[in-house]
This record gives sequence, C-alpha cells and structure tokens, in this order.
Amino acid sequence: MSKNKETLHKAITHKQVPARPLPGDRLSKEETARMIRVDHAGEFAAVRIYEGQRAVLGESHKAAGMLKHMHEQEAAHLATFDTLIRDRGVRPTLMAPLWNIASYALGAGTALMGEKAAMACTQAVETVIDDHYQEQRDKLAGSDAELEEIIEDFQAEEVEHKRLAEEHGANDALGHPLLTGVIKAGCKAAIWISKRV
Repeated sequence: MSKNKETLHKAITHKQVPARPLPGDRLSKEETARMIRVDHAGEFAAVRIYEGQRAVLGESHKAAGMLKHMHEQEAAHLATFDTLIRDRGVRPTLMAPLWNIASYALGAGTALMGEKAAMACTQAVETVIDDHYQEQRDKLAGSDAELEEIIEDFQAEEVEHKRLAEEHGANDALGHPLLTGVIKAGCKAAIWISKRV
C-alpha cells in the first residue's frame, strides 16, 4: 500500500476524535482557569438577571419568594467562584462591565414583558447552563475533584431553577420559541467570549 493510501486508510478506519481526559488525568491549569473564568462570569450574569427581574416585579409579586430563592442560590454560586478566582489566581473575564449591563437589562426587560417571559428567560438560561456544566463535568472526569463537585452541586440547582420556571408558565410566554431561542444564542455567545477574553 502506498504511503498516501495508507494515510487515507488510517483516517477512514481510525476516526480522529478529540482527546478526552481519562479518569485521573489532570487538565492543564489553563483549561481549568478557563472553566472557572466562564463559570464566574455566568454566575455573575445570573445574579444580575435576577436583580433586574426582582426590581421590576417587586417584592409583592406572587413570584417574589421564588425569585428571591433562586437569586440567593445564584449569589452563593458567585461567592464560591469569587473564592476560586482569588485562590487559584484566575483572571476574571474582561467582559464583566458589559455582562453587568446586559444581564440586568435582560432580567428587567423580560420582567417588563410579564412573569411568564421572566420565567422563559430563566428556562432558556438554565437550559444552556445545564448543558455547559455537564460538558465541563465530562471534561473534568475526575481530574479536579474540588471543581467537579462544585459544578455538580450548582448544576443540580440550575436544573431546579429551570423546573420551577416551567412550573410557573415559562412555556406559555408570548413568542416563547423566539424569545428563548434569542436568549439561548446570547448565552452561548457569552460563554464562548468569556472563555477567551
């Protein structure tokens, strides 16, 4: 078999897939730093979204208790990532000033559209975050037990937020597919950018 044919044969019979860490392998410091940076940015954005929603809907709204509960959990997540950023010497995203404004505006804007739109916002954000955290857990695969445990715990709470949002009318929001589609796209873009900047 010629060298070119042999190379082609190997490419066909041995599909090249991205290398995934095996249990016990360590991710590089740079890889875990990117995870911490983007998760810190995401939890910061979540806190700001709830601040915007609570400011518009107010403390007398029927969903106020639930929003307060979710807001407090996100604030605890952020505090944990604040500590990781400090203890591990990770640079926060340079996009924080933009995420600060954009996240609050997203929370306030969806709340102005009504409770169901606010719930659709939570549903969309938490769907993306659930997938994002699962992807990180798969990559960690036992390589950073502290970070993996934190992400697992927070992922469970994000899934709870999504469930609560759906129980409170997220799917009934006006223009639900378009609204959630735009929010999901924005979240994915923010994750991509925060990993790099």
